[in-house]
Amino acid sequence: MTPEQVAARIEDGMTIGIGGWGSRRKPMSIVRALLRTDVKDLTVVSYGGPDVGLLCRAGKLRKLVYGFVSLDSISLDPNFRQARESGAVEVAEYDEGMLLAGLQAAAQRLPFMPIRAGLGSDVLTSNPHLRLVQSPYGDDEVVAVPPLHLDVAIVHLNAADEFGNGQYLGPDPYFDDRYCMAADQAYVSCERIVDTADLLKDAPVQSLLISRMYVTGVVESPYGAHFTSCPPEYGRDESFQRHYVDSAQDPARWRDFAATFLAGDEAAYRAAVEAFANGAAS
Repeated sequence: MTPEQVAARIEDGMTIGIGGWGSRRKPMSIVRALLRTDVKDLTVVSYGGPDVGLLCRAGKLRKLVYGFVSLDSISLDPNFRQARESGAVEVAEYDEGMLLAGLQAAAQRLPFMPIRAGLGSDVLTSNPHLRLVQSPYGDDEVVAVPPLHLDVAIVHLNAADEFGNGQYLGPDPYFDDRYCMAADQAYVSCERIVDTADLLKDAPVQSLLISRMYVTGVVESPYGAHFTSCPPEYGRDESFQRHYVDSAQDPARWRDFAATFLAGDEAAYRAAVEAFANGAAS
């Protein structure tokens, strides 16, 4: 599939899970394609980074369920911060472990997942829908995290075969497999599509993170996580990320940024990024 074909399957009001972690291995080519559609009123579940910021700025989100939103080397995404402070987006602020528990509950088709995270904190105050349950085997009381069922999950990996078996080669799998298992439809973008036999040629079996049984479609998208990192292929583009952050501070600069980097397809995006890199270098 193409990023545009995946974006076309996302409808108003859907709940979308976006894999990766902060500004690391985000499925940015699909996010950019989604920005070019008319879809709106989305609920997004994410360990957020610029995916969340861009969707907030474009007015695509109704609600965000998140453990954090960060650009890693830059603490806060300014587009998310603006949306959060203005109240433009409804939020459910979870502990990172609680978010994983919600994905796990959805993946296992459970009514909730018990977890100690959140006890004694304002997470429960900020999320009055959360309930406490008592253990049937003792006096322990824990948080019952509801399942985070997803209509669609989108993730980015290093490699995949045409059937949807997905491989990561960086230092961390994050929770991309849980997103796919928790979703009705899951789409894997990757740096390259390879033959199934080649997935294990130079990598251990543990690198096969996602099974084809959970995958609806595969997108070959080289550089598709830019400007987030996708090791070992490339690291985070710190110069471009700073340009993104600086542009978000001013409406006129943001209009220029959007026109230059977000209005066209992936080929146009890569050409614009290359021109930016050459200009920054000079």
